[in-house]
Amino acid sequence: MTNLADGIAVVAWGWIASLLTRDALLVALVPVALRLPWFLLALPAGLVTDRVDRRRLIIAMDAVRALAFLGAALALWGALPLDAAPDKGVSAPGLYSALMLAAFVVGGAEVFRDNAAQTMLPALVSKDRLERANGQLWSAELLTNALIGPALGAFLIGLWLPLAFGLNALAYGGAMLLVAGLAGRFRAVRSDRRGWRAELGEGFLFLRGMPLLKTLAWTTGFWNLFHQMIVIGVVLHAQENLGLSAQAYGLTLAGGAVGGIAGSLMGERIARSLGPTRTMQWTLAASGPCFLAMALAPGAWTLGLCFAAMEFTGFVWNVVSVSTRQRLIPDALLGRVNSLYRLLAWGMMPLGLVLSGLVVSLGETFVARDLALVLPFWVAGMGSFGVAALVWGGIARGFAGISR
Repeated sequence: MTNLADGIAVVAWGWIASLLTRDALLVALVPVALRLPWFLLALPAGLVTDRVDRRRLIIAMDAVRALAFLGAALALWGALPLDAAPDKGVSAPGLYSALMLAAFVVGGAEVFRDNAAQTMLPALVSKDRLERANGQLWSAELLTNALIGPALGAFLIGLWLPLAFGLNALAYGGAMLLVAGLAGRFRAVRSDRRGWRAELGEGFLFLRGMPLLKTLAWTTGFWNLFHQMIVIGVVLHAQENLGLSAQAYGLTLAGGAVGGIAGSLMGERIARSLGPTRTMQWTLAASGPCFLAMALAPGAWTLGLCFAAMEFTGFVWNVVSVSTRQRLIPDALLGRVNSLYRLLAWGMMPLGLVLSGLVVSLGETFVARDLALVLPFWVAGMGSFGVAALVWGGIARGFAGISR
C-alpha cells in the first residue's frame, strides 16, 4: 500500500513541479526536498529504531505521510487552475512552497519508517532465507512502486491533478491498519541504554570495523547519486525531446519495474550461482552502459528497455547487499548501523538531483537545450564506470574477509 502511494508520487512530484516551472533546477528541487531528510535525519532514525517498538514506529510515520499528502492535495486543489509555467521562476510560488514542504515531511517520515521496516525483517525470517525474503519484498515493492504506481499516477494526473496526492493519503491509512495487525516482538533486546553519543559511536565503530559494509555503502551512495541524476533528468527529456505524454512517461517508468521485479526474484538464484562477489561486481559494472543507452534511446519503448536493464542489475545488487548487511549486523545495533549505512547510501541522492539540474543549466550555455537535457545521462554513465573500476577489488577483498 505504501509503495503504491510512493509509485504514484514518483510521477506526481516531478510532473506537477514541471507544470509550475520549466527551469530544470527548480524542478529538481522538489525531489531534493523529498530526499534531503535522508542526509539530515538518518542518524536520529537509527537511534530511535533501536530504542522503540519498530512496528509502532512504522505506523506513526505512515500517519505523518498520510497527513502530508492530504495537505498537498488540498493545496493543489486550492491553486487550480494553474497558469502557464514560465521558463524561469514559478507560476504559483505558494503552491510550489507547499509542495516543497510536503515533500520534506514525507521524506522525513520515510527515513524513520524505512529504517524500522528493514531492521524488522531478521525478526521475521531466519538468516539463511534473507535473500529470498528481501527478493520477495523488493518485487512486491516494485510491482506497486514502479509498475502499477507510475501508470496510475499518470492516469490520475490526467484525470484531475489533486487525485494523485489525495489517493496516497488513503493508501497510507490502509497500510497503517495492515501493519497494526502484525504479531510479534519488534523491539531490540538491549542490556543497557546509554547517551545518544555513546550509542551512535558504538554503531560507527562497528561500521568502521567492517570494510565490506563501508565499501558497499559508498558504492551504493554514488550509484544512487547517478540514478537520481537520470530519474529527474528524464522528466524534461521525455517531455521536450521525446514528446511523451504523462501516460507514456508513466509506462516508460513501468518498464523499469518489470526489470526490477525480475532482478528481485532472480537475485537469490544469481547470487548462489555466481557467488556474492561476482554478482555485485558485474551488476555494478552493467549500470554504466544502461545510463549511456538512455541518452541515445529514440522513443518510449527503447527508453523503457533501458530502464528495465538498469533496474534489473540494481535490484540484484540490492538483494545481495541488504541481505549481507542484515546478516552481519547484530540486532541490537541494526538500527544504528543501518542508519549510518543509509546516510552514506541515500544521503547522496539530493546531491544527484541538484547536480542533474546544474548540469542541464550549465550545459545550455554551451550547447542547444535538447543536447543539454541528455547531459545528466552521460555524466551518470561515465561516473558509474569510474566507481565500478575503483571498488572492484574492494568488493572481492571484503567478501573474502568475512568468509574467513
